Amino acid sequence: MPLLDYSPLQETQRIFDLLCGLKDSLSLPPDLETNAKDLAFTSEKDTVYFPIPLKETETAAALKGIEALVANTDLLEAQSNPYRRMSANLYATKTPGAYYHIHGSLEATKTLGMIGLPPYRPDLKTIDDIAEEIECHVKQFTIEELEQKNKELGQAGVIALKYDDFIQTPHGKANVGKAPWTLTSLENSTPPAPLPTDPAGTKPRVLQGIKVLELCRVIAGPVMGRILAEYGAEVLKVTGPNLPDVPFFQVDVNMGKRTTDIDLKTDEGRAQFDKLLAEADIILDGYRPGTFDKLGYGAEALSRLAVQRGKGYVYVNENCFGYEGEWAYRPGWQQIADCVSGVAWAQGKFMGLNEPVVPPFPISDYGTGAMGAIAALTGLYHRATKGGSWHGRSSLMQYDLLLFTAGQYDEKIQDELRSRQDEAFFALRHQHSVDQISGTVIKTMRKQYPHLFEYYREDWHSKGFNADVSIITPVAEIEGVEVSFQRASAPNGTHEPEWSFHKNEDVKLG
Repeated sequence: MPLLDYSPLQETQRIFDLLCGLKDSLSLPPDLETNAKDLAFTSEKDTVYFPIPLKETETAAALKGIEALVANTDLLEAQSNPYRRMSANLYATKTPGAYYHIHGSLEATKTLGMIGLPPYRPDLKTIDDIAEEIECHVKQFTIEELEQKNKELGQAGVIALKYDDFIQTPHGKANVGKAPWTLTSLENSTPPAPLPTDPAGTKPRVLQGIKVLELCRVIAGPVMGRILAEYGAEVLKVTGPNLPDVPFFQVDVNMGKRTTDIDLKTDEGRAQFDKLLAEADIILDGYRPGTFDKLGYGAEALSRLAVQRGKGYVYVNENCFGYEGEWAYRPGWQQIADCVSGVAWAQGKFMGLNEPVVPPFPISDYGTGAMGAIAALTGLYHRATKGGSWHGRSSLMQYDLLLFTAGQYDEKIQDELRSRQDEAFFALRHQHSVDQISGTVIKTMRKQYPHLFEYYREDWHSKGFNADVSIITPVAEIEGVEVSFQRASAPNGTHEPEWSFHKNEDVKLG
């Protein structure tokens, strides 16, 4: 049933209009607003689903609208061990009333050792026991001590701040009010590079023939490549052979791509990568800031390579803390951004608690991926119309700040959302993991909104996984344009390091 007299579709349109109003600072195509007249947001049930106070659904939908518009401009021419996994979680500290999100990233040993715990504890059998044991150790340290330890070890971790407190920090002051994502010129000497034409007799695909090198792991970065694959790009995900990742995320975020391993610290690996770069159009970089600069493949290095080859690149970075301020080069993840920006405290308040709670689902990961994909699409637009190389930047923190710009639901709507939740939801606390929180919420959503889990997916048989996979269908629909996946997902490192996208052994089912 409708949620009071509130319309998520109308609010999505408002947030969309807000983003369109930032078109100059976001370097969006000049005809965006004209094309927006032909855009429509639709929903079978105009209601709010997620039990959270911030307008995640509406903001994500608005970003998908921007993404589809940019695509439709003139461009038509380590996680399995519960104990180690809980090294990435929010815990109370020795500082009264203060909470800290430690994060073992994809290698938990450093973070666990930092607080005096061994790398493995097979004697701890339940998630609650694990959380209690880890929190007992975290509570031995003040916020200042944890910050210093994280800094010394180069680990991700952050205090959970309220939004009003965050924007008063030096880093908050440096970033609040900034554009949600940016696109700037790297060089302007290379000529315009029109998009490849579609083969005769085929339905046009926006990015047909565009080659994307995706240098990303986990969620937010790979989502950028997933979106570009929806629009027809040939996306090759490149990971290091010895780098950890989360296998179950790959089922979704690797959709539509080929995947390969290259060791850029070897001569052979660099030779392979250089060969791929010679044909690439877009580079997606989701690693810690500066990682590829040290290897000689950062945005500035590629702008020089673009001049040498006579054709520009579009380089898109995605990170946690943004690119200005004292924390710009600090490592981080979705939960880290949600804690530092105030999202976690807003979630806790929504649940009637005086403590932060990480919100369900990696929504800021997917939102940040959408912003990065918009930057990539816009960069291609400028490369095709003006030439040059372009540098896009998106971050988890800026997505969260966009949520606060969009605003929270009013109290009547929040009350209605709370009334739909069961006791298990209100029993959640700061130390519950994102898995527990998401699992609790999704059980209720499956009962209340079964259509969300039945109608908006497609099934494939993946040669790479040697299994059937079920994923969410592409969201955008553009008249006269094909927006779809051309292949199923595959595990990291499945294919050879080459542009051979005509080889496809996956089968779409049904």
